[in-house]
Order: sequence, then structure tokens, then C-alpha cells
Amino acid sequence: MASEYGRYGYRRIWALLAMQGWQIGVGRAERIWRREGLKVPRKQPKRGRLWLNDGSCIRLRPSWPNHVWSYDFVQDRTHDGKKFRMLTVIDEFTRCCLAIPVARSLKSDDVLACLTELFTIHGPPDHIRSDIASEFTANAVRDWLARVDVKTLLITPGSPWENGYNESFNGKLHDELLNMEIFYTLEEAKALVEQWRHHYNTVRPHSSLNYRPTAPETILPRPVTSIYATLRSPQQGDQTGQTLS
Repeated sequence: MASEYGRYGYRRIWALLAMQGWQIGVGRAERIWRREGLKVPRKQPKRGRLWLNDGSCIRLRPSWPNHVWSYDFVQDRTHDGKKFRMLTVIDEFTRCCLAIPVARSLKSDDVLACLTELFTIHGPPDHIRSDIASEFTANAVRDWLARVDVKTLLITPGSPWENGYNESFNGKLHDELLNMEIFYTLEEAKALVEQWRHHYNTVRPHSSLNYRPTAPETILPRPVTSIYATLRSPQQGDQTGQTLS
């Protein structure tokens, strides 16, 4: 696991072991971690895949799912030096990453398209937080958000800490994916970013959630057959029905 998740410390590795059924305390995991000389390196080289407005400055803390969303842009380059952009959208209360569209260029129309799809799936949030990038403050975006009754929270210029949840998420995206991968094509970047987003939501232990993932995958149990149906015989049809009634 330390090899597979090179940016995880012993606490997250311990949480993953617990998810897989290992009976091990965090103290023992730390002792084994240190005995084996494992540590999170300060910097790791990138590797290639083996493939050919209300202007509020007050910190509004999220209190329930869909209370406050936040979004921001992240930029990286493919191996040929060409830039591409990502729009990260998160629910601040659940810490769930709702979407990361990837394209060479993302404009206000692309922001609207992404939000429209997310609002259809999850419903609109009460508030949405962002910086004052032109794609977020465009009249078309602000007017549309006002029509669906979503209040905008614009952070003060030069104050990224006011958008701390999204800044923290973007840091993890850089540390665990962008700084470790060489993207040879835009399609490869799209696939790997979405793969990482799925892992982030369903597997990655979050310290703020007591080392649980934000949205672990679940399996619906098979319906339990009624005991009366299994014990009932054709000859007992009417009699059993009368007895149970």
C-alpha cells in the first residue's frame, strides 16, 4: 500500500487496512511503518503511464449536504507542453468531489454546463463559493444562479484561505496526482483525473471524517424472502392464510 499510495502516511494506510478487515491498531501500524523505514517523500518524480454574489467576506461554514459548494480552476500541462484546465467542484460539508471537467479551455459556458448537470443530479446548493475569476463572475453565470436561487459567495482578492475547502482539495489533487503523473494526451488526463476523483470519493480515508471515505461504495442486500412464503405448502394455502390473518 505504501508503494501504491506514495503520498499517504501511516494513518491513511492504517485506515485502508481496517477497511480490508485487518485487526491492527494505529500504534502498531506506526511502529511497523517506522521499522520498515517508510516515510512520505518530500518530492517524488513524475512517472509516465505504460500506455502508447453578495461579495461576503464572512466565512460561511457548511452545516449540511448541499449547503455550500465551492469551485475553482486548476491548471496543468500535457507532455507536449500544452496547457489544460480543470474545474474542481466540491460539497464543503461532505468533502465529496462532485465533478472535475478537463479541457484545453474552460469558459463561463462550460461552467454553466457543468453546474446544470450537477444541479440536475444533486439539486442546487444554498450557496456556492468561488474567487472572482471572470468565468465565475460573468453576468450569464450570476444571473442564472440567481434564477435558481443559489447565493454566491465571492472571496476577497488575494485571500485564498477564504476558499479553504477547495484550496485544500486542489492541494491534494496536485500532491497525489498531478505532481506524480505525466499526461501524454488530453484524453489520458481526462481518464486519470476521473479515476482519481472516484478513488478520492469512495476509497481515500479523510482525516476530517475520522479516516473514512466521503462516499464509500455500497452493495444493496438481496431481498429477504418471507419465512411464511418458504414454509407455506400448496395444500395449506387457504388454511395458512386464515391462520396468519
